[in-house]
Amino acid sequence: MRINESTAVSTARALLVPYDRHHVLTYHAWMEDPAIQEATASERLTLDEEYENQASWRASHDKLTFIICQPLAEEGGGADGGRSRIIRAGEPDAPERMVGDVNLFLYPYEEDDAEGGDEEKQTPTATHIQSCVGEVDIMIADQQHRGRGLGRSVVQAFLQYISRHAAGIMQEYAKDKDMPTPPKLKLLMAKINQGNAKSIALFKSLGFEQEGEVNYFGEVKLVLRDLGKFAEVVPEEYAELVYSRD
Repeated sequence: MRINESTAVSTARALLVPYDRHHVLTYHAWMEDPAIQEATASERLTLDEEYENQASWRASHDKLTFIICQPLAEEGGGADGGRSRIIRAGEPDAPERMVGDVNLFLYPYEEDDAEGGDEEKQTPTATHIQSCVGEVDIMIADQQHRGRGLGRSVVQAFLQYISRHAAGIMQEYAKDKDMPTPPKLKLLMAKINQGNAKSIALFKSLGFEQEGEVNYFGEVKLVLRDLGKFAEVVPEEYAELVYSRD
């Protein structure tokens, strides 16, 4: 999405920056790991395909991505100093500071039409989408940063960003589809492999609740319906900063 292309999110635990071309080499190296491919249900891509993917995600109006980096406080300037700075691309998000990524994928909320009982309207057309579901996923690719509570802190900050910019996110989604009125963000969800107990516990600790049973693919569906209430708790030292490529 374009909405975050000039925004970085800084907290006490992490720095989130928009996914840019200079991140691709490191991202591609992460995705060469078969374990990460399996965990993210991803296919192996060539480096050229990875560059195409990055450009596609930036232009797409239904995918919001941040690269997770080590926090600004670790640079030696202190958390308060980090808040007042412009984030220069390639500095605090240099390859050695990259940790993973966090994403939001938007889909039509198909139950809008299903509730009407007309089987021919199970999949709404773009101009008739009344609401959307946002699927959240996170990858901590760097193993040394796993198991330290970083994932929870990142998702908490990401949800705070989504809550603050929900109107703009949905406006961008609607503009791409020539919709007269932006749909509502009905709920957020996460689909997690049933064997990934730590990730399931992470999302449950943030208010997500399991909906239904394990699906055909061995995934648990977790849902957060009241994003506004969750967002009342602001992550420690949360700040939105300018991300500059100059």
